[in-house]
Amino acid sequence: MLGFSDLPGWAEDEPAAALAAFRQSCPALADPEFRALCAVAAADPDPRWFFETFFRPLWLEPDSPARFTGYFEPELPAARWPGGPYRYPLHRPPPGLQPGDPALARSEIERGALSGRGLEIAWLRDPVDKYFLQVQGSGRLRLPDGSLVRLGYGAQNGHPRRSVAQALVDRGILPPHAASAAVIRAWVRANPEPGRATLAEDPSYVFFRELPAHDPGLGPLGALNRPLTPGRSLAVDPAHVPLGAPVWVEVEGALGWRRLMVAQDTGGAIRGAQRADLFIGTGEAAGQLAGQVRDGGRMLVLLPIERAFLLALGD
Repeated sequence: MLGFSDLPGWAEDEPAAALAAFRQSCPALADPEFRALCAVAAADPDPRWFFETFFRPLWLEPDSPARFTGYFEPELPAARWPGGPYRYPLHRPPPGLQPGDPALARSEIERGALSGRGLEIAWLRDPVDKYFLQVQGSGRLRLPDGSLVRLGYGAQNGHPRRSVAQALVDRGILPPHAASAAVIRAWVRANPEPGRATLAEDPSYVFFRELPAHDPGLGPLGALNRPLTPGRSLAVDPAHVPLGAPVWVEVEGALGWRRLMVAQDTGGAIRGAQRADLFIGTGEAAGQLAGQVRDGGRMLVLLPIERAFLLALGD
């Protein structure tokens, strides 16, 4: 088991932001050990003392290569009713949809299979914006009157996701190193008909739910139904990393993060002990940065001391 002195960058990080994110998770945590630590965190302790005293870092599956990606909360222009440029609907889950059971595929829905059922939440102006909003799983809609609607993940249609980027690479349309979200957006907008057809080849389709209004300065709600913190929240595989746990990340590449984050979200493509999606923030700049994150590195989960020692002895 490693100590905090074994974490490069630990002494330079500012763990107060991670402590605040940890406290955000506390109302949703049922684990007795974490609940006890939440009571300590509520007393506003010194952040570094808190983590070093009550947790120990564990490097889970060190032989598995780490893979980090980034995600963000889009903010898109939208309207409550179709008309003019607003032609691409976002849907609530259909009644009776069962998790994991394949339902209508994206191509069928895009051809109007759900029309007339009153499932539309709002309409967007751009099909590629709709597609990437579904990839992110949450977002903000800015209505014509300036009001804000927040959307969270509602359900998925049970079909596995098929990579649009890989489809474009396989056809020789894009080189592998250039198949970023920004490049895909530009290609679809420059080639509307084949672009929409390519998007429809991904059978996966995400449905949304409208969220209660909360502080616009906070991020979207994650899997714990608690607001995410830009730069301090990440999505993990809960089969390996408990939700609510602090996680130390060492991210290679341009991002170069060495910081403490908190596991507050999950994702359909996030599988494994060394796989994480980093929440970058809200809006276009965050989206541009998130789209560049496809890096290796290392991640260690911080567990309560007793649990950490038991797991270490088990190894």
